[in-house]
Amino acid sequence: MKKFLWVAVAILYLLVPALLKGNSYILSLTVSSLIVAGIAVAWALLGNLGGMVSFGHAAFFGIGAYASALLTMQAGWPVLLAIPAAGVCASVASLAMLPALRLSGPYFALAILAYAHIFRILATQFTSVTGGSGGISSIPGLPNVPGLDFLGGLGPYFLALTLVLAFCVIYAIVRRSDYGVALRAMHDSEDATRVVGVNSVMLKAWMLLLSACMTGMIGAFNAHIINFLEPDYAFNSSWSVLPIVAAIFGGYRTVTGPMIGAVVIYMVDQLVFKEMLSSGHQIILGVVLAAMILFAPDGLLSLFKKRRTGEKRAEA
Repeated sequence: MKKFLWVAVAILYLLVPALLKGNSYILSLTVSSLIVAGIAVAWALLGNLGGMVSFGHAAFFGIGAYASALLTMQAGWPVLLAIPAAGVCASVASLAMLPALRLSGPYFALAILAYAHIFRILATQFTSVTGGSGGISSIPGLPNVPGLDFLGGLGPYFLALTLVLAFCVIYAIVRRSDYGVALRAMHDSEDATRVVGVNSVMLKAWMLLLSACMTGMIGAFNAHIINFLEPDYAFNSSWSVLPIVAAIFGGYRTVTGPMIGAVVIYMVDQLVFKEMLSSGHQIILGVVLAAMILFAPDGLLSLFKKRRTGEKRAEA
């Protein structure tokens, strides 16, 4: 398994860039799919380990985007330093959502959705800081590094890929830690874990902070790619919905499933479904997701695992 992972990483860093170089359209779509993948991994960490379904990750995405833009434009921070700082800002903003952790199920999901709308309204109203509905333009792009052109070459791809893979590693570490064991036990019986001394609210809070930080960093990265922000874009509901679709499609209970699901869903949607139905192509995406939930509720990776298990049994 470890050998397979190293081969996969080598392909992502060596073979894929070689194939994408010179095709700016496919390269830009790949970077966009990795942005969705980053949010999907962050969502899966909160949804799987934290046991909380969130419809409000657009709030963290938008906060991170605006934070990084303001840090670079008004405070003069370097872009590569502003991106992780923006993740911290998103985590700090998520503290306002802590009261919602005492809710569960659809009540938590709706509460987080309300917070996302609140942050969008604040970004619209505070025109002196955010530019209001007119937005912010001329956001600094990614820097030039000797030997690696971040502006026009493969730099955005490498940085996006590194961020997403780092998120996957963090997800795997947390999942295997004592905290991960406690969080999974909470899924079976939260009351039972409280009896043995597990502070379920505190664990959920840590997952919320970590998930918000990841999403904020991806939002910041995206802001420096498009060089423009306005509230309706930064806090758009698609930044909440599409990562959920991707995570479920790929398998949000696995570490790499959300990433794989995001890349597959986004690329197929843009290259195939959009060509079939230029307006309303998301309908096809919805049908595919419904079919996946019915026939493979554990996600895309579960299909490959079942197939591999079947082949081993046939060989035996």
